Amino acid sequence: MNDRIRTDIAHNARVWNYWLGGKDNYPVDRAVGDRVTALHPGIGAVARADRAFLGRAVTQLTAEAGIRQFLDIGTGLPTADNTHEVAQRIAPDSRIVYVDNDPIVLTHARALLTGTPEGATEYVDADARDPERILAAAAGTLDLTRPVAVLILGILNFVLDLDEARAVVRTLMAAVPSGSYLVVTHPTYDPEVGGEANVAAMEFWNANATPPITARSRAEFASFLDGLDVLEPGIVSCARWRAPEAADVAQYGAVARKP
Repeated sequence: MNDRIRTDIAHNARVWNYWLGGKDNYPVDRAVGDRVTALHPGIGAVARADRAFLGRAVTQLTAEAGIRQFLDIGTGLPTADNTHEVAQRIAPDSRIVYVDNDPIVLTHARALLTGTPEGATEYVDADARDPERILAAAAGTLDLTRPVAVLILGILNFVLDLDEARAVVRTLMAAVPSGSYLVVTHPTYDPEVGGEANVAAMEFWNANATPPITARSRAEFASFLDGLDVLEPGIVSCARWRAPEAADVAQYGAVARKP
């Protein structure tokens, strides 16, 4: 077993995998996941809504915006309809770079590296807090002079300092050209989307699992989109992005284009 993999403390990627119905998790992950669910019964719906948002956003960007390059930061453990599967079904020549620094994700990287022969699917072992390293590695697969969709779903909440999180986004988006896109989700405490349920759940998480997490307000979330043109329907619960009939979950989502 990879000596970086700890089975004595719950880890986000494995707990998220458990909530999505996966098998790549340990008893400690299931125990913490069940406790968080008791505090926030809708957390499984958040995980599923975030995943469905990913599918809708990648579909829209591939089919309607003509994007053929994706930089997916914070990949997590592979499940159904990973970014490369969604994009390459529509455009087999799509090129995808996955980024994660979780050792258990790294051990499953080969499951992600199975794209179409016309396209490319690569994996980078890097931390979201090191965007320069991410960009340098991604440039081996992606042409950063052509539009790229940068996907940061449920990851900036692990960058606890807001200024640092903003700097990560600015650095990434500064490196890609006009016509590129940012796709982002983030949990919130805002009551408008049911965020009160996150308060006790996140307190428990931070005391019993890793890495620590934070929520952000709608205004703080909006600051990640500064200088970008936000696509309709704007900043909404990720469950309701281009799915207006869905019920809100306490996780904001948005897609924005670099002008």
